[in-house]
Order: sequence, then C-alpha cells, then structure tokens
Amino acid sequence: MEHSEPIKKPCCHGKAAHAPVAPVAPAVTAAKPPVPAAATSGADVEYTCPMHPEVVQMGPGSCPKCGMALEPKIVSATTVEDDSELRDMRRRFLVAAVLSVPVLVLGMAETLPWVQLGLATPVVLWGGWPFFQRAWASVIHRSPNMFTLIALGTGTAFVYSLLAMLVPGIFPESIRMHGMVPVYFEAASVIVALVLLGQVLELRARSRTGQAMRALLDLAPKTARKIKSCGEHDVPLENVHVGDRLRVRPGEKIPVDGKCLEGSSNVDESMVTGEPIPVEKKPGDRVVGGTVNTTGSLVIEAEHVGRDTLLARIVQMVGEAQRTRTRIQRVADATAAYFVPAVIAVAALAFTVWMFVGPEPRFSHALLAAVAVLIIACPCALGLATPMSIMVGTGRGAHAGILFKNAEALELLSKVDTVVVDKTGTLTEGKPRVTRVVALSGDEETVLSVAAALETASEHPLADAIVRAARERGLAISKATDFQSKTGRGVVGTVDGREVAVGNRALLADRGIDAGHAVGEAGETTVFVAIGTELAGFVAIADPIKESAREAVRALREEGLTVVMLTGDAKVAAEAVARAVGIERVEAEVLPEQKEAAVRRFQEGGRTVAMAGDGINDAPALARAHVGIAMGTGTDVAMESAGITLVRGDLRGIAQARRLSEVTMRNIRQNLFFAFLYNVLGIPIAAGVLYPAFGLLLSPMLASAAMTLSSVSVIANALRLRQARL
Repeated sequence: MEHSEPIKKPCCHGKAAHAPVAPVAPAVTAAKPPVPAAATSGADVEYTCPMHPEVVQMGPGSCPKCGMALEPKIVSATTVEDDSELRDMRRRFLVAAVLSVPVLVLGMAETLPWVQLGLATPVVLWGGWPFFQRAWASVIHRSPNMFTLIALGTGTAFVYSLLAMLVPGIFPESIRMHGMVPVYFEAASVIVALVLLGQVLELRARSRTGQAMRALLDLAPKTARKIKSCGEHDVPLENVHVGDRLRVRPGEKIPVDGKCLEGSSNVDESMVTGEPIPVEKKPGDRVVGGTVNTTGSLVIEAEHVGRDTLLARIVQMVGEAQRTRTRIQRVADATAAYFVPAVIAVAALAFTVWMFVGPEPRFSHALLAAVAVLIIACPCALGLATPMSIMVGTGRGAHAGILFKNAEALELLSKVDTVVVDKTGTLTEGKPRVTRVVALSGDEETVLSVAAALETASEHPLADAIVRAARERGLAISKATDFQSKTGRGVVGTVDGREVAVGNRALLADRGIDAGHAVGEAGETTVFVAIGTELAGFVAIADPIKESAREAVRALREEGLTVVMLTGDAKVAAEAVARAVGIERVEAEVLPEQKEAAVRRFQEGGRTVAMAGDGINDAPALARAHVGIAMGTGTDVAMESAGITLVRGDLRGIAQARRLSEVTMRNIRQNLFFAFLYNVLGIPIAAGVLYPAFGLLLSPMLASAAMTLSSVSVIANALRLRQARL
C-alpha cells in the first residue's frame, strides 16, 4: 500500500447534502416531480413503445396504437424493475393453458358443451381480458392492430357459441349436427392461451434485457471516497458532483469520469476498450467510471457524473438502439392496418347482403356468414407462420452453437453486406499470453524463470501471463525475496541471491540500465528482465489470434461481404492483427460511442451492417447494428444487446448463421404465403360468394376446421427446417 488509511471525521456530516442527480429523464408530456436518490418505482419512470416512440407515459402499460407492452425510456441503476405485467401474463397463461386442454379435447369429441362453456368462460373473459382492453384502445385511437382481430375472432367465437347454448332456436336446422348447434369454445380458448404464451415470452425477453442493462450500470461503485478540507469519507455516488475531489484506492473501481490529479497507477480499462492490458495513469490523464484501479492510489477530479458518465451513455445508447424499428416490424404494422379493417368490412358486407337478399331465415344466415368470416380470419396461421419457423430454425441453430434472439436478426442477416468486428475476444483470444522470450545474455529459460519468480507476487495481468508461460514450459520457479512493486514501472526483488528487475524501460532507466534497441513486434507488449546491472532479455506478450479467425474472414470475403475492424486498441496493434487475418479496413483507438457512431455511419451510407463483438464496450454498436453478433465467451451485456450469440466464440459461425437465416426466411415466406392464401380463399367462401352458383355455404364449424388445417400446414412446413444443412 502506498498510502495510509485516512481517518473518517464526522465534521462534514452535519452539512446539508447536495441534491442528488435524477436518474431518469424529464417528462416529455407533463411536468415531473423530483426523483429521490433512493430506488424509484416503475410508476416514477417514463415508458415508451418500441414501435411508436411518440407514445410516452409515466409507468408501465400497453401501447394504445399497437398493443405492445411499453418499456422504460431510460434504465437507471436505482429504478426497481416493474415485472407486474410479466407476473400477471404468466398467471393468466397458466390458468388458460390448464383449462384449454380439456376444452380442446371435449371440442374435438363434440361432447359436453356445458362443461366446455364452464371451462372456456374464465379463459376468454379473464385470461383474454387484456386483449379485449387493447382492442378497445385500438378502436378509440383508430389504430387497428392484431389485438383487434384477436379480440374479434375469439369474442365472436365465444359469443356465437354462447348463443348456440342459450337460444339455439335462432339458428337454422341446416347447420345442426345431431340436433345441436355446433359450438367453438375450443377455438376461442386455444387462441387466447397461445397469444398469452407469446406475451409471456416477449415480456420475459425484455426483462432479461433490462436486467443486463442494470447489471452494466452496477459496474459503477455505489459509493465514492470524497476528499474535503475536514477529511475523507465515503458518500453515496449520487452525492458526487462535478469538481469534487475523490480518492480511488488500489483494487477499487473508479466511481465517475474525471481527471487524475495525484498519484500514478495502472487502470484496467477493458470495460471501455476491450483490451486486457491495463493502462498507466498519471496526473493529467483522463479516467472512466467503472474501470478498475489495479495498483496505486489516485486522486481524481469528477468531470462527468450521473447520466453524463460514459457508462450511463452506453446504457442509453443500447436502449435507444434496441427500440429502433426494423423493416419486418413496419411491414407488420402496415399489414395489420389494412387487414383488420378489411376483415371487418367483409364480415359487415356479408351480413348486410344475406340480410337483404339471402334465403330465410335471413338473420340466421347473415349471422352465420359474418361469424364464419371472423373465425376463419382469426390470425392463427398468420400468428404461427413466423414463430414456428423461428422456433424450429433457432433450435437447429442451437445444435450448431448459434443462438438467435429474435426474428429481426434472422430476417436481416441474409441481407448483410458489411460485417464489423471487434478485435479483442472476437478475432483474438482476449487473454494476454507470452508469445516470445528473447535472451540477450544467458538462455531463454533463465530469463523466463527469474521473471516468473518475481511476477508470482504481482497482481498485474501481465504477471499472470508470464507465470503461466513458465509453468507450461515446466520451468522451476524460485521464491523471490525483498519484493517491491514500482507503480507504473514494474517489480524488483531478489531471486536465488541475484537482484532482478522486471518491467518497462522506465524501470531500467531508474536502475541505470540501457534497453538499447530491444523491442517487440507490432502488437506485442515488451517486458524487460534485468539481472544485476545487465539486461538479460525480454518477454513479449500479446493477445493471440484465434485459429479460426483467418478462415472466418476469408469465408466472409468470399461471400462478397466487406469486413471492417473497430477496436479500442492502439493503431499499430490493430493493424498487425488485421494484416494477419486479412482485413483491409481498420479503425483503431475508438471509444464505445465512436463504435456506435461508426456503425450508424455505415447504415446511413445504405449498408446493412452486422456487428460482432464480445465486450461491454461493444454493447452500443451491437444494439445499433442491423444484426448484433456476440461471442458466447463474452459479457452478458454484449449477449443481451446482440440478436445472435455464437456459443463457441467462433467467427466461422457467422457464415453458418447466414445460411440458416436464408433457409429460415424462405420458410417463413412460404408459411406466410400459405396463411394469406388461406385467408384470401377462405374469407370470400365464408362470406358466401359460392352460394349463388353452387349452393355452397361455409358454416362456422367448417371455418374452424379450415383454420385448424391451415395451422397444421404451417407447422408441418416449419418442421422441415430441422433437416436444414449448414
């Protein structure tokens, strides 16, 4: 330790505390009371719709336009996650699933209709109540969506079946079976249960994303050690303000972005740059909140606090990028906007025509035609078209070590023309290793063994690489004595009776030893080893390139893709790795927000971009890219921000994922074709267009059967993906 522990003094505790920095953005649509420093509930946070960003409200809920669950506009470490909607949907789904199974069995057997009514009533009226609320909201806001159609289809099937049970006399004899009017409680129940399942999966995925973002914010410490005229004491992080002087002791995380005033140390900035080798910091250098002070004591001046820190900006960029609407979402919006009114118009037209020109009893026939249209148009096949293919396709990908997070990643991956890759942990292994040992006097084993003897007592990441290399070579590691750590320079001590120094050129200069022209190659970090007053040699440490990197880059380029490296590492090291793997375009020494800006720049240039990375510093770019690809060996935040995770951390998986994307999207298009063809043919027949020429009228029972068959065809086609060759 290079400093004495300051004594805490109570003299400052009685002073008024500064107002804490609010962890959430100000309201757009209404005035907002101050947010306390303590944990805030979901009701105190602005929520917005990913599909309609203009929709903003305080607290969670559903979008009045599309019915999608709203999500927090800004995630804060002090915000308590509101999972009430997830718990509510899960409870409704479990009840609906348990009750729908016997309803489905009884419905297929066409028996015990009163039992079906008793079981289906809570499923439709209680389990499906949120969908009816969203459908009503869509009517009020004149924004029809799939919830409108779901509510119409399930509500119509339930009400029709209820009337068939209570007043069967209003229905014509021609539709009766065994003297009874058919009921469709099973169709209404199963549809509600399936839609509830989809809501549970969606809300769970969003919850995981929010948890990962909060975990990212948790990288910053909860307190900071503030220096005042009356002494030093720990204060909550929200009580730190610009201009405050803070002490950061060895092993502690730097609390805020600032400038180093006193002391020197090595700081692990891998959170920001992705590089595993610590960076030396001295007075005048900038430090970043959330990074780790490894060796010496620092006094810093706070320059950016609260939402202005780099860490907070990373979280904000991730959230904004994840709410960006994709092409498939816009198409779904446009389709629902036209499809729902068209179905309602056809049902109304069928009812009107049958009422005025149909055979007697006209009202019964008109009601049957309208109900058949609404049932056959209920989006079961459309609802299954994408999820079934996604489910089977993602299962196939999982076997190959490729995890797809959403349909958007599958849709866009096959269209990608530019792949942006991080260096550390993506192209390289992400762990420093000894690549060479050069002996200038004596032999390599002696240089490495004496270096390892000293570094065994060191906490520096490079020390671990040296010790590990000595053990891998089976060298005997002696015990060092008189060990001293020279902050920012290296270590010295005595090994087998000889004085040894291991460190950088500055350490050798302090001891009057000339390092001469001994240097490592591009991309290597050189650690000098001096025995006595003579330079014995040096150890070159680098981050080795993955064996699969060259093959992966070659495969991507052969498919016509442009490969770009974005890295926070130094330009010389980055260019050395790029040359080795065959990448021509390199942007080095870029911060996380600069990575995100670079991806956005490619997108604005008309390119479809995939970003591959593994670190926290890659999260904004992963979320901004059309397709984010995370290494499975990387951080949770990176994987949550990405649409695809390569479990094995092997870039060759990108080519496999592209092939899987192509066959899956082809399968989805086939399913959508079947589903729309079914609706295009089924709706007019249900309305009665064949009745004048052929006397053919599609009863609601046949409409329900046709709806089931269309779903079966979609499922069968999707299951073919299990045999896809990658």
